[in-house]
Amino acid sequence: MDRLPTGFALGLCQQNKSIVKNALRNELNSVPYSHIQRRRYPMTDYSFDVPFSRDGTHAEKHERYRALKAIPMWVADTDFQSPGCVADALQARVKHGAFGYTHPYDSVNHATLAWLKTHYDWDVDASALVWLPGVVPAFNVASAAFTQPGNGIAVQTPNYPPLRSVAPRHGCEPRYIETVLESGRWTLDLVGLEQHFQQDDCSLFILCNPMNPCGTRLTEAELRHISQLAQAHGVQICSDEIHCDLLLNDEVPHLPMGKLDPNAITLMAASKTFNIAGLSCSFAVIPNPDIRKRFVTASEGWMSQPNLLGLVATEAAFTDGQDWLDRQMAYLRSNLEYLQAFMPRLPGVTLQAPEATFLAWLDCTATGLQHPFQHFLDHGVALSDGTPFGERQFVRLNFGCSRAQLAEALLRMETALNAR
Repeated sequence: MDRLPTGFALGLCQQNKSIVKNALRNELNSVPYSHIQRRRYPMTDYSFDVPFSRDGTHAEKHERYRALKAIPMWVADTDFQSPGCVADALQARVKHGAFGYTHPYDSVNHATLAWLKTHYDWDVDASALVWLPGVVPAFNVASAAFTQPGNGIAVQTPNYPPLRSVAPRHGCEPRYIETVLESGRWTLDLVGLEQHFQQDDCSLFILCNPMNPCGTRLTEAELRHISQLAQAHGVQICSDEIHCDLLLNDEVPHLPMGKLDPNAITLMAASKTFNIAGLSCSFAVIPNPDIRKRFVTASEGWMSQPNLLGLVATEAAFTDGQDWLDRQMAYLRSNLEYLQAFMPRLPGVTLQAPEATFLAWLDCTATGLQHPFQHFLDHGVALSDGTPFGERQFVRLNFGCSRAQLAEALLRMETALNAR
């Protein structure tokens, strides 16, 4: 191979140094979110009321029933664009052009800790954060860490399907805690919960709060009672709180289980709040170092780090997304009011108003339909089937969409019921 002339090689070396120096300067100035030129988005930029097309994005919500031309009102992501600050941060990071392995970093930790303090008055040390690719892997890790095959895992029912499947996946026995209706509000059967906790083989309780699909946010008294029972019977609590920022009635703030009980594992994310679930990023708050070590050890070798773009989006959302969230919550509350006003036109269907989430758990028992999900699907509305949640006579409706989409879906449901 011919050698380059010495002078040319030296010149090339100097040129490369200059290129590298400029590249490093650009990276330092543009990649961290704190250095991004952050635009301020006036409230009028958030067009929640304008139908938003997701065609061509391969969105699971829209693709599953596309061939049936059914309105997608099922899986728990919204049909709203994420905040502009998230898009800006992602574009800046993508422009950098390298997407190698990335560990969670100080600025995303600081943004997350500030969010927890601001919203829940919860002082969390950064060492308590464990970053994850999602809450579903996280409660499976908790099962691996705190159970043995044959143990009992307590889990409320109805519940979203991944939580109901944890126990059998780990060779454990599900101990279902019934959800009961008290004064127009769904809550846990705490007597049944205590009975399950008293069984020697029950070692883990996976709580979902706010509840999915029922939409209840447990009170401080209920959470304290659960915590006391768990401590008395040696049951580890893992609390999935992924919907905790989505309070439809915000007169009383959400209380994280980990703030009340430092031995609890609390799972959270920006994903439902800001519609970034596809970026695969969540976190656990585990204040107790021994419990945290068991959790982390159980995750080693099979659970990856969160998506780096998920970290970027989470930091941006927690730093600059509050105005967008306030506007979204106002819109969701108005959608719920619209749904409640429409309910008399859905004979045989009842709704207990959710306290949180953008999900409505509809009881279709009095309609006489053998399979409500299929009947509504046949009439052009794709809801979530209650069967995998544990209640065949229920369906779950996602009202995190434009008013026009919600109105059309409800009209089709009215037609479906009139066609029985």
